[in-house]
This record gives sequence, structure tokens and C-alpha cells, in this order.
Amino acid sequence: MKLDELITLISQKTGNAINQSMLAESLGITRQTVSNRIKNESEVTVSELFKVEKFFNLKLFLESSESKEDIAYIDYYNDVFASCGSGSIVFSSEKNKLPIAAKMIKGYSKNKLYSMINATGNSMAPTIEDGDKLIVEHWAGDQIQDNKIYVFCYNSEFFVKRLSKNIDEIIIKSDNPEYRVRTISAEGTNDLILIGKIVATIKSLE
Repeated sequence: MKLDELITLISQKTGNAINQSMLAESLGITRQTVSNRIKNESEVTVSELFKVEKFFNLKLFLESSESKEDIAYIDYYNDVFASCGSGSIVFSSEKNKLPIAAKMIKGYSKNKLYSMINATGNSMAPTIEDGDKLIVEHWAGDQIQDNKIYVFCYNSEFFVKRLSKNIDEIIIKSDNPEYRVRTISAEGTNDLILIGKIVATIKSLE
């Protein structure tokens, strides 16, 4: 969720016209900072959502009895890290349920399975930064959508990259131009396990 979308959501929930100055006050930052972040299409962090909830006395992130249908309960794997660099091993599968505003998840459906993991590395910067939390819509056997960001396992390592499907290969792209485009041949796809598509990013505090 971006800051301008958050302003709209707060306005809808409160019934009042919320402006940049009011949002800045709730977050403890300057109005100019809010303005700059809106221009840069900055994402809202989890910590900022909690601040907004407290300041405006709203329930945007956590469950409220009036809006249960707006809440998605996501399995958050705190110790699972998918690499946005050269690859990293998943070393734990402990999880807990985390309530997320369904509006934050692109194309949300109660019939789909979602999880949240952590990103590490900088190959997908500036779209995904080191420490961001990623909400994954689990793969259900559908075709790869060209140029969408996926989480996948290859040779026992987990990655977050843009994928495109060619006739006899899968093209792997990074958003950071310092990283080269790579491919997996038709034979190599046997070693590729598609986990799912990234449908939301919760930006790190760093």
C-alpha cells in the first residue's frame, strides 16, 4: 500500500478528508517528507500502519469486529528468507498467523493461499529492498505471467526474480541493472520449483 492510498483509506474509514499534514503528524514526520514519499510511490511499513491506527483510532491492520471480511490471515514465516541476490537457504519453517488488510494484497481472494516471507539482497532494488516483507500468492498450476515477480526454488536455493517464459527456456530478470539476465533451459526446469507470485510488499523500516 502506498501513502496516497493510505490517505484515501483513512479518509474512507473516518469519514473526514485527511490531508498530507495530518498523515505526517500521525507518523511523526514532516509534511514535505510525506509529499516526497508520495511522489516516489513509497510503500507504507508495518510500523507506520500501527502508528496510523493508534493516532486515528482505526483498525487498518488488525482485526476489528466491523470489518472481518477485510482481513486476510497470512502465514508469516519469520525465519524464511528468499534471496534477491545470489540465493539463500531456507533454514526454518516456523510460522504464525498475521492479520493483514486485504486491500494491501493485489487480486486478493479467500480461495487463494498466501504466505509472508522476508526478502534479502539487492538484486530487485528499488522494487524490493533488503528486509522487505513479501506476500506470496501460492502457485496453483497456472501459467507463468511474463515479467511478474515470483518466488521460486532452484537447486535448493530460494530466489525472488521476474520470470518470463520462452519457447524452450525460462528467463530470469533482476530489477537492479547491475545483475545480468539469466536463463533456465528446458532440461533445467526439472530442478525449478515455483512457490508463487509476489502480490504485496511491506517495506522495511530501514
